[in-house]
Amino acid sequence: MSRNLFIAGTGTDVGKTFITGLIVKKLADSGRNAAYFKAAVSGNERRPDGILIPGDALSVRNASGIAQPLEKMCPYVYENAFSPHLAAKIEGNPPEMAVIKSGFEALTKHYDFITVEGSGGILCPIRYDSQKIMLEDIVKELHLSCLLIADAGLGTINSVVLTCEYMKSRNINIKGIIFNHFHHGDVMEEDNRHMCEELTGIKVIACVEDDAEDFPLDADTLASLYTSESEEQS
Repeated sequence: MSRNLFIAGTGTDVGKTFITGLIVKKLADSGRNAAYFKAAVSGNERRPDGILIPGDALSVRNASGIAQPLEKMCPYVYENAFSPHLAAKIEGNPPEMAVIKSGFEALTKHYDFITVEGSGGILCPIRYDSQKIMLEDIVKELHLSCLLIADAGLGTINSVVLTCEYMKSRNINIKGIIFNHFHHGDVMEEDNRHMCEELTGIKVIACVEDDAEDFPLDADTLASLYTSESEEQS
């Protein structure tokens, strides 16, 4: 049975894909059978034959060195750099929860550690027409605990606390916070770390610097954050 973890963000462009690549690399380098999954990814380029390339998945695969096929990483890929719900309205092929769940469950049969990356922030709409799928619905459907990625700089106290409070109100388990773009010794960013822990009661488990090549947490501790579906349901 696979062990799984969801990577949430306080918003878009906080570095979820970069951090996810480092996390998957750490697991793979330690000899663990690791995979990546993202339900819907927007803002992608096309190959010469017109097929869309899931850019985030490609970035994670290149960073981590895993051999997982790209087509097994993202069931829904869109060209427009919009929220998935809007990209799907424009391009067609709106996400179906059954397809997302099937793609994820297929990975659980072949991989031991699956890292699931979110789209945008936790309130991101994945589909919003006759059917409504929010990102949190996917987290719950796949029975995932989360890590929360935040920018270490100005404004992060507000975005971290609001996101954590929302996720807690939806009974989403947050295993820890990761600060990205962190500068060790920076007075404000060190205080941000303290204040986010103080106000949320959740530990900042790692602070990642720009252009980091290694995730600053040992592989065993990182692996211990992943949980099985049965553990999440108990």
